[in-house]
Amino acid sequence: MIKVVLISQFPLPYSKIGSWTTLYKNYLENDNKIDCIVCPKPQKLFDGIKYSFVNHTFWNKIQRKYLNRKYLEYFQAIDRLIVSNEKYIIQIIDNYGIVKPLNKYLVSKGISKQCYIQFFYHGYQPYLKQGAGTDFYEIIDEMVLLTNDSYKQHTKQISVLPSYFSVLYNGIDTKIFTIISDSEKTKLKDKFGFGDKKVFVWCSQDRPKKGLHLILDVWKNIYSRHKNIILVVIGCDPREEMEGVVFLGRIPNDELPKYYQASDCYLFPTLWQEGFGLSLIEALHCGSYCIASAMGGVPEVLQYGRLGKLINNPHFVLEWEIAINDFLEGNFKVLETQEILYSKEKWNEEMNKIIEQAKLRLINNTVK
Repeated sequence: MIKVVLISQFPLPYSKIGSWTTLYKNYLENDNKIDCIVCPKPQKLFDGIKYSFVNHTFWNKIQRKYLNRKYLEYFQAIDRLIVSNEKYIIQIIDNYGIVKPLNKYLVSKGISKQCYIQFFYHGYQPYLKQGAGTDFYEIIDEMVLLTNDSYKQHTKQISVLPSYFSVLYNGIDTKIFTIISDSEKTKLKDKFGFGDKKVFVWCSQDRPKKGLHLILDVWKNIYSRHKNIILVVIGCDPREEMEGVVFLGRIPNDELPKYYQASDCYLFPTLWQEGFGLSLIEALHCGSYCIASAMGGVPEVLQYGRLGKLINNPHFVLEWEIAINDFLEGNFKVLETQEILYSKEKWNEEMNKIIEQAKLRLINNTVK
């Protein structure tokens, strides 16, 4: 029998907002193939899942600090699950640091050949700067990425990749993030005080790499020529008042769809190699036209310009001005997004396929 063990550094269900924790919440509440979760104890448990809790004791802290025994509490939790004659698929999300110690632990237990390690990576570029090392890819059995373009970056930058690779696009609740009728959109705009203005939305954490400073610079020039527009900024603390800009600050997650639905254009000016861009597909499914930086996985998410406008040189203010002016002059085309595209249901389905394929590899003994 093959069991699937998920190792999480966060308690699951996770009480705060997070992209992959939200995806796993939906998955674990529906048809899933996870047997066990190793994590800190959450406030409530998923039904039908066996848990082994990670206990962060003072003694473990001492051993980490002075004996360099990292992740000891995780291996103690795994110890309570492992049966010597069974095989395991072990899922890890973004936690590079645990991989080498985990491999050492599995070898010491004599069960490394019975285990298949799936590593889910939500970045874009190969993550080598923080001690991962190319030998990391010799330990894991499969790397699961967000886009095919990320895979191409791995093949360019790392000469030897002995592990399997898969791609699992992010997914959202397309029943919540969905297009509304023109009359409903007009009502929403009136409710928010936008009137008949063209509504642009920026939504993210307020970090320089998210490009808000650039968009505000662009906006000063755009607004001097177009007064019947408004920029709604969500997710950052209010700043000094600007004409044509509304700073909403942080709002509850369940209110986001209404602002996407009320918007005409969503701006995604990321200035780093974005792994995927979850807010981008949320806005897309709400019918908002998207103008986004051609950085990281974003071009693939927007199907290389088919689903929105890509800014090839996102650090150049002029390119954003031209794109926004083109939008205001009607020089764009909005394509209807299929409901299944980037949906949570599709994510669940593809996750199950990835697990089933891993099981076949373990059965057929085709793992490294």
